[in-house]
Amino acid sequence: RQVSTQSTWGSRVLSDFERKVVAYHEAGHAIVGWFLKYCDPLMKISIIPRGVAALGYTQYLPKESSISTTEQLIDRICCLLGGRVAEQINFGHLSTGARDDLSKITQIAYTQILQFGMYPGGGHVSFQSPMSGGQGLKPYSDELAQRFDEEVKTLVDSAYERTTKLLQEKHEEVKVVAEYLLKHEVITRDELVKLVGPRPFADEEGTHPDDPAFKKKKKKKKKKKKK
Repeated sequence: RQVSTQSTWGSRVLSDFERKVVAYHEAGHAIVGWFLKYCDPLMKISIIPRGVAALGYTQYLPKESSISTTEQLIDRICCLLGGRVAEQINFGHLSTGARDDLSKITQIAYTQILQFGMYPGGGHVSFQSPMSGGQGLKPYSDELAQRFDEEVKTLVDSAYERTTKLLQEKHEEVKVVAEYLLKHEVITRDELVKLVGPRPFADEEGTHPDDPAFKKKKKKKKKKKKK
């Protein structure tokens, strides 16, 4: 199974301050993913340079699913925003470290609005997202194109506000994770459980949190434990 990675920064050596920013950035991704229901299970957080591509990364194990709901896509955007929001809260700045995150956010948001019509009054039509690199004339008016842009902005702005609220509430957890990263450089899933407590949502591989079959499976596990 493929492991997804959210990476940060470039290939040069970081100063102590930049290293701290990376640690808080990755902690932001991790905490958002830990406390939002539809984010993928976290595997590992690291601020050890990984080749020339990144000096910090957070790894997830995507759940095996053939479909994604609106809620899942929104939580995914929030998770990607976690690093930038953590920087804003803890350092009062925005940085270029979120470049890859912002690219993925833009792609998800435009796909959600144009291809899947996941917005109020979206109708049941699908258009090619400009992020897909398609060429040729748009099969919709300039007015509708403006509506798409507005819906994308509304979607991402709402996700940013939601992410900010969560990380403000979990400020101490972000600090604990970031400081641990600065000291040890790597955090595994088991270590994160010890640092911030168990994840409050289902974390099994290949399951959907709202799948009735999974809920039944969960109840059977609880009954076995009682015995």
